[in-house]
Amino acid sequence: VNADGTVSVVAEISEVIGSPSVFETGSTLYTAATFDSSNNKVVIAYRDGDNSNYGTAIVGTVGASSISFGTAVVFESANTDEIAITFDSSNNKIFIAYKDNGNSGYGTGIVGTVSGTSISFGTAAVFKSAAMAGIGTTVDSNSNKVVVTYRDNNSGGDGTANVGTISGTSVSFGSSVAFTTSNSTETSTVFDSSNNKIVIAYRDIQTTDIGTCVVGTVSGTSISFGTPVVFENAAITFVAATFDSNSNKVVISYRLTST
Repeated sequence: VNADGTVSVVAEISEVIGSPSVFETGSTLYTAATFDSSNNKVVIAYRDGDNSNYGTAIVGTVGASSISFGTAVVFESANTDEIAITFDSSNNKIFIAYKDNGNSGYGTGIVGTVSGTSISFGTAAVFKSAAMAGIGTTVDSNSNKVVVTYRDNNSGGDGTANVGTISGTSVSFGSSVAFTTSNSTETSTVFDSSNNKIVIAYRDIQTTDIGTCVVGTVSGTSISFGTPVVFENAAITFVAATFDSNSNKVVISYRLTST
């Protein structure tokens, strides 16, 4: 509708879609990706089903309408799942958190360094010496720490977090802190740079899978939490959260299992 009351045809919007690119010809699972802003590369981490389910990563270069990949690199030579990945811009390092089924299902983290179209890894470090699941991770750019969140199967499924410090190609972790004593899983974790807070969205199994979130504050190598808040009072799954730095809001997506 124009200012003079007349109506004009809406201009046609053209859309250009690039070509898909295969990064792994075998079966994959637990795929996670991040962007390395220092090298302008994407990094994808996944479980390689055609290579004994090893934890694997590959570097991608985005072109005008396509993406090309380097050679895949194994970061864990054991059955690996529950993979999460993030980029630490203060150290220009990739951080991957995962469940190491070759080591009793312990929660483990490893630091990666991108060089050209490849990636190399330091020595893995355990952040939880117990079986766990539902891993999420992010970087607190205010404190220059990584935060890992997960379900602690050894403590009745408590939602739990650890703060990690990257130094060179190594990572060390502070003590585990529960953000809820409720049986929880599918944690998705983001950093709110406008408030310098961690936000964790998760599925609260104990309260019939309702969508819940909580705010965390990193201090040194530890983290403290506020009171959890329900964002969806119905059963959900496939939780994913991100931070919109333009509007300074956290956006959470999920699937309602009742629909």
